[in-house]
Amino acid sequence: MKAARLHEYSERISSESLKVEEIEEPRITGPFDVIVRVGGAGLCRTDLHIVEGLLKEAFDVTLPYVLGHENAGWIEEVGSAVTNVEVGDTVIVHPIATCGLCRACRTGDDVHCSAPAFFPGFVTDGGFAQLLKTNARAIVKLEPTLHPKDIAALADAGLAAYHTVKKAKGVLHPGARAVVIGAGGLGHIGIQCLKALTAAEVTVLDSSEEALELAGRLGADHTVKADGNHISAVREITDGSGAEAIIDFVGENGSVADGVAMLRQAGTYYAVGYGDMLNVPTISMIAAETSFVGNLIGSYTDLEELMALVAGNRVALHTSTYPLDAVNDAIADLHAGSLRGRGILVPEDD
Repeated sequence: MKAARLHEYSERISSESLKVEEIEEPRITGPFDVIVRVGGAGLCRTDLHIVEGLLKEAFDVTLPYVLGHENAGWIEEVGSAVTNVEVGDTVIVHPIATCGLCRACRTGDDVHCSAPAFFPGFVTDGGFAQLLKTNARAIVKLEPTLHPKDIAALADAGLAAYHTVKKAKGVLHPGARAVVIGAGGLGHIGIQCLKALTAAEVTVLDSSEEALELAGRLGADHTVKADGNHISAVREITDGSGAEAIIDFVGENGSVADGVAMLRQAGTYYAVGYGDMLNVPTISMIAAETSFVGNLIGSYTDLEELMALVAGNRVALHTSTYPLDAVNDAIADLHAGSLRGRGILVPEDD
């Protein structure tokens, strides 16, 4: 089969970051194994970090391997014990195929599974290929009217956004204010989730006029351009008090400090994007009773719930598609900041 593989780490993103080549097809070896014919694979900033070698110690994989952790497609083959899906079903793939037996899995916190069976795109081969191997616990069956290329990135970007908003829902009572930092690939999904799950007033902060225009179309109550005066602008919108919740989908280039400055007393800062350092004096945190919450990705149940919002036309993904052969073009566009929405690789023609 055709696949895009990483052969060596490089601090420099180039036209040869990944190599598209023929490799062996994955095979069923266990009773709960599932093979998915990939219809869409999302490109994530984490993929850039993997190429740059920033995560090599965390995952310690043997190169070469196939990237791609945001995947959707159709069931190609199943193991002998699989009963939740059949060949031909349209599916989205949770990024982690969990064990189902550890304490985290037993309590529904399966994103923190202690012994995942598959971790495509990170530890095992991912979805930048025609076929992907995972297991039945990672598969969410979808309506056949949904096309994988339209929803693939919801498997991580959408899931992280939904997971975060679901946490923030507890502090976002009617009349509360939420500020979304970054209206890009994750942020534009977070805006929709906030409007679907809460009655909060939503302000969106971004440096791009195009992103702010999209945020307005998606239901943002206020949009603010990050132009140096944005903190005072948000303070004015929130009557000088700041917001109950700051959801930071950027996490770098000063967004963390900005987010903290826009919080109200007893507010909560939700970190989704990463790269910067959080530097807050403990006395300030105590005096204001500020909370800081990290967010990874959501559980299997979160993904099911998100897909219910998609089926109900409450959440839609804005995408730019590329054929698998153009994977390095997609990577370059993402790295340059010229990619709008989420980049989706399509391994095969429809």
